[in-house]
Parts: sequence; C-alpha cells; structure tokens
Amino acid sequence: MWPQPVTLTGSFATLTPLEHAHAEDLSRAAEEVQGLWYTMIPTPDGVTKEIDNRCALQKAGSMLPFAILNPNGRAVGMTTYMNIEANHRRVEIGSTWLGKEAQRGPVNTECKLMLLRHAFEALDCIAVEFRTHFLNHQSRRAIERLGAKFDGVLRNHMIMANGTLRDTAVYSIIAGEWPSVKTNLEWKLAQPRA
Repeated sequence: MWPQPVTLTGSFATLTPLEHAHAEDLSRAAEEVQGLWYTMIPTPDGVTKEIDNRCALQKAGSMLPFAILNPNGRAVGMTTYMNIEANHRRVEIGSTWLGKEAQRGPVNTECKLMLLRHAFEALDCIAVEFRTHFLNHQSRRAIERLGAKFDGVLRNHMIMANGTLRDTAVYSIIAGEWPSVKTNLEWKLAQPRA
C-alpha cells in the first residue's frame, strides 16, 4: 500500500493517523465550524461516521487520513492524502478542516508544509493536487498562498449535501516547483507572530 501511515511532527501541529480515539476532540472542534454550506465538515454527531468512512477509504487504498493535533496533543481538525494514484505518484491533499482555535494561524501552513515535504521528498510524488468549491474563496486564497497553481474548474463536479451542484476549483504543485514552494512556506512559518 502506498503511501504508508506516518506521523509528521512540526512546531505548531502534529499529523497522526486518524483513529477513533480522536473522536471526542474532533466533535468539539467540528461544533465550532458548522454552517458553511460550501464545504464538507462533519457535524459533531457525525464525526465517528466520518472517521469510519475515512478509515474504510484507507483500507481500500484511496486515502490516508490524519488527525491534526495541537501542541498539547488535542485533535483540532482532519486532513488527508486522497485520490491516491500510486502508479502515477500523485496525491491530492484535501478533506481538510480545522476548528476555530486552529484557524488564522500557523497550523494550516505547517500541516501543508509537512504533507508536501512528505509527498515530494519521501513518496517521490510528481504532483500534488488541491481541490475546493469554486465559491470557497477562503480556501482558494489559502491554496494560492501555498504556491499552488490554478489548473481549472470541474463544472458541476459534485452534488453537495444540500442538493446544490459544486463547481470544483483544481490547483496543483508539481515536483519542479517544490523547492521554491518549500522555501516560501518555511519563510512564512519563520515570521514573528503577534
């Protein structure tokens, strides 16, 4: 199976294989971020089912799910490698969400740096993809700040839980861009924080 489960540790966050032991913390974190119609964050009551779903996709070889832990070891969100294409050495980083306390700080940037570093330097990926709802401007800006390039829009790509059709904005970083992207993300994380 590619990629294998791994724990990635940074200064602001740790990515660890997702398991049911994270459910209680993740339910609390999910409660803080409900109501965004254009994204797919589990309800507090739906966290256990979401963990089951992500772990089943891992067993099928199409996803590697992580819990995002804060420096105190509390789970504050989820992220994954998904749409895994082992033959083509490609992954998507997605299905990411963070509770309010972990937003607007270094956690997301560091998590993306750790996932990208592992993808390009340990897994030898040729490309890493990001996808989000076309109308999720906050997510699109965050992806662009990483240094990902806009590839295009998959129109009417998905049916959302509320029945609306999602146009999906697709971005990627390719292996040749990784050294510059890495330098920029490390520079961002080194900036003083107020």
